[in-house]
Amino acid sequence: MAKTNPFSFLQQVRSETAKVTWPTRRETVISTIMVFVMVAFAATFFFIADQVLGYVVGLIMSV
Repeated sequence: MAKTNPFSFLQQVRSETAKVTWPTRRETVISTIMVFVMVAFAATFFFIADQVLGYVVGLIMSV
């Protein structure tokens, strides 16, 4: 494996980052909002599932 000096490495990194298609600000905001909405749905679902399972287990244990 060929070794490169730090200056050459930084040049390579810069050229690779220039090839990246970065998201626009709008795309980033929309994606962030979507993540928060999905987290809220998941939290609500697991809270309800936990409450239902806790209730069912409580019924079974009281028998």
